Amino acid sequence: MKKVSDYFGANVFNDAKMQERLPKPVYKALRKTIENGDALDISIANVVAHAMKDWAIEMGCTHYTHWFQPMTGVTAEKHDSFISPKGEGEVIMEFSGKELIKGEPDASSFPSGGIRATFEARGYTTWDPTSPAFVRDETLYIPTAFCSYTGEVLDKKTPLLRSMEKLSSEAVKVLNLLGKTDVHRVTTTVGPEQEYFLIDKEMYDKRPDLIYTGRTLFGAMAPKGQELADHYFGSIKTRVSEFMHDLDAELWKLGVLAKTKHNEVAPSQHELAPVFSTSNIATDHNELTMEVMKKIAEKHGLVCLLHEKPFAGVNGSGKHNNWSISTNTGENLLKPGKNPEDNLQFQLFLAAVVKAVDEYQDLLRITVASAGNDHRLGANEAPPAIISMYLGDDLGALVESIIEGKDYKSHKAARMETGVEALPDFKKDNSDRNRTSPFAFTGNKFEFRALGSSLNIACPNYMLNTMVAEELKGFYAELKDAEDLDSALKALIKKVLTEHKRIIFNGDNYSDEWVVEAEKRGLCNYKSLPDAMEHYIDKKNVDLFEKNGIVTEAEMRARYEIELEQYAKLLNIEALTMLQMAKKDIAPAVMTFAKELSEAVAVKKSVSSSLSTYAEEQVLESLSDKLEEFVKKTSELDKAVKMSGDYTDDNLALAKYYRNTVFELMQELRALGDSMESETYSEYWPYPSYGEILFGV
Repeated sequence: MKKVSDYFGANVFNDAKMQERLPKPVYKALRKTIENGDALDISIANVVAHAMKDWAIEMGCTHYTHWFQPMTGVTAEKHDSFISPKGEGEVIMEFSGKELIKGEPDASSFPSGGIRATFEARGYTTWDPTSPAFVRDETLYIPTAFCSYTGEVLDKKTPLLRSMEKLSSEAVKVLNLLGKTDVHRVTTTVGPEQEYFLIDKEMYDKRPDLIYTGRTLFGAMAPKGQELADHYFGSIKTRVSEFMHDLDAELWKLGVLAKTKHNEVAPSQHELAPVFSTSNIATDHNELTMEVMKKIAEKHGLVCLLHEKPFAGVNGSGKHNNWSISTNTGENLLKPGKNPEDNLQFQLFLAAVVKAVDEYQDLLRITVASAGNDHRLGANEAPPAIISMYLGDDLGALVESIIEGKDYKSHKAARMETGVEALPDFKKDNSDRNRTSPFAFTGNKFEFRALGSSLNIACPNYMLNTMVAEELKGFYAELKDAEDLDSALKALIKKVLTEHKRIIFNGDNYSDEWVVEAEKRGLCNYKSLPDAMEHYIDKKNVDLFEKNGIVTEAEMRARYEIELEQYAKLLNIEALTMLQMAKKDIAPAVMTFAKELSEAVAVKKSVSSSLSTYAEEQVLESLSDKLEEFVKKTSELDKAVKMSGDYTDDNLALAKYYRNTVFELMQELRALGDSMESETYSEYWPYPSYGEILFGV
């Protein structure tokens, strides 16, 4: 049996392979591009392309693809073979630097938010050398950025790369000012914890709602859900364990640092967590992880569901974005150290994050807004839609001491005494964790917990990077000419924390009292994507991204239109699927069962007037009343969907119409359908039940 270390990264054109296969000057030039962002000459690209092609062919590849992340929410790829004609009836395998650097997928059908007309088809992909190429399915995958023929950004990767460069440049200036002259690059690192459901494919294939929308649109709760908490961190079932084993092996071959796996709260729900990587590579790896999860599941007769809320009544799935900042010298800038009260560098970077989260709380809410995530946020399974920060007792006390000008009394970590001599005592952390907080400090990083499970993490991370870079830029401007830097630092930190302390909340984010308190503090509470997205193109947000060179106002407006349009389309698909299920399957099934009950009553009465038909008549009466209301609600939903055509000229109005009218009718129709399922004999019900799906693996 092979050791993991023997095959980890085997399918990746990683640093070791580059060092082995590239001439030394070429390797050094490429490393400068990866580490410092230096421009890459075409002559270097030609050598890299040749080495990459030879390696890929040795790995059994016949094709290559520029792998990119358009605004669809999933990745995209176009495959080209390495073959090139040579003489009559002969071919050679070729791959040039030009082909490595630039690809040309058809851009006309990708969402562009009006930037591109359908007849304007040309788009370009360009090689991202900071993210290593890899091999899958006999194809060389080359991570790339994606833009239109006229230069507009049409993907999620480009803004992330720009934001990483911007944060680095602003952080380096601040650190150099503080005397850290050996720091020339700062990187943001991310560790995204991925939650998902695994269900049997045979069950999945019988549910049109899961096939078309990724979630159940009808489904009565099973007698058992998650209330016993027996699935959470419980023993992993054999079939799931085999899936996880194969998933780990495949991810490790692809260089993905898959670390932790366990059962999550809901039945059939699980989690995978990786080791931290740079934001760019973490994003590519998370997209890759979601794709590999689906393919490995198929091999085991399973389906991996990445929807944020596939089953009503049990927890949905999120993705915790663990974000930190580090220097090229190996220093974590969010690590308080043993004496945080004396660590002005840490305090300054903490203040930058606090100020950024407060001033741009709307952007953080917007970046996790989706049709699926609307089901989770605010429920007792995910943070609320109100953005706030948790610092914990120790760091919270430090902030209070700075604001009030008092001596800081550290909450020194106590030892955990088990009371059992055979069990070792150990040192506790300084603060507990707060799973209800959207943005929580967890020792040397911030955990942004509000992300939905299917989300591309590039979006929250480029926004987070940019807003923190903006604050650091302001800090540098204020400090660079200070006569007494130490005094100026302390004064700035105190001022910032005092002005922005409203965003800090260490209590229960699920409580009704917090909703009232948050409103008093002036914190935003956008409960759905349309409510949140409406503020994306507010002037302060446009200014933030434009002046930092991340995206232009036109590109922001395009994203605004894309998100709203996609939201309306998703709800439209859900509503149409629901109507099909209601008309073609559920109503006929209940009618058939009701007919059987009616005939049973008639037979009993014909046999003997003394035979009781009370039970049948009670169920029949209940079902008949509900069925009549169900048919009426189906008609209302049908009419409401058709009326959405009145709003097609305004994507915001259309999205709000779907949220406030169509979605509400869907909820009402579902309630009736689920109630009828609870009273209809299972042999008549057309779909597998929650019990069969959630406990069938």
